[in-house]
Amino acid sequence: MKSQEELHQEDLERIQKLRYMDDDFFTVCLADNIEAVQLILRIVLQNDNLTVTSVRTQEKLKNLQGRSAILDVHAVDGDGKHYDCEIQRADAGAGAKRARHNSSLLDAHILRPGEEPEDLPESYVIFITENDVMQGGEAVYPVERYVKIGGKNVLFGDGSHILYVNGKYRGEDAVGMLMEDFSCADPDQMNFEALAEKAGYFKKDEKGVKKMCKMLEDMRNEAAEEAAQEAALSTARENADRLIRKGQMSLEDIADCIPLLSLDDLKKMEAEIMSLA
Repeated sequence: MKSQEELHQEDLERIQKLRYMDDDFFTVCLADNIEAVQLILRIVLQNDNLTVTSVRTQEKLKNLQGRSAILDVHAVDGDGKHYDCEIQRADAGAGAKRARHNSSLLDAHILRPGEEPEDLPESYVIFITENDVMQGGEAVYPVERYVKIGGKNVLFGDGSHILYVNGKYRGEDAVGMLMEDFSCADPDQMNFEALAEKAGYFKKDEKGVKKMCKMLEDMRNEAAEEAAQEAALSTARENADRLIRKGQMSLEDIADCIPLLSLDDLKKMEAEIMSLA
């Protein structure tokens, strides 16, 4: 087992390798960083008049009927438009259905009780992907809904927008410079001061480095705790499986002996065992 000093040294080395393309670093650098988020949105949307008024990172959108979502960066501009900016290094995490899910949850949380659907402001879900997932060589891929009228595609205009930003793009324009910064680990080599300043704080400033080390330590402890809980649950299911198969105890008694599993869990396990018998 590694000592605390060894782990700390590894954290220091890891911090120097972090980039905006790493979602944890992306969110910590953009937390309350209106200037940087505004820069990103202005470049991606080609709108120099866009003014960001609020930024929230790692915001959980709860879905009581299904899967929830955690937004990397949720921003709102002066016109009330909402923006969800997501970092996706793995191609599998940037699928069309993922974009649809995030867009629907964002809209559901924007609309307040008593408001009409027509009151919905425009919303943007922006995936910044490490690879060119669309494989078209473009800098930005806008996704819009269209309605077919007389054999022509006419913009539906529901105010819901999805964009994919190609992290591999290196054109000699603002998007190319932005994606270059997103893949750069050295703040001194970045093109945009708004991004370089915050990255430099967490990589070079004593207070910033200390905060990053604490965040990495917390993440490591959380991962260890989750692994321990998963192992305990797996052991509980194995024990319950054996007891159910023996048939010598009621499900209620098994639930008393194995508190990690509810009576409903045990009923489902019993049904699965019986279906395989």
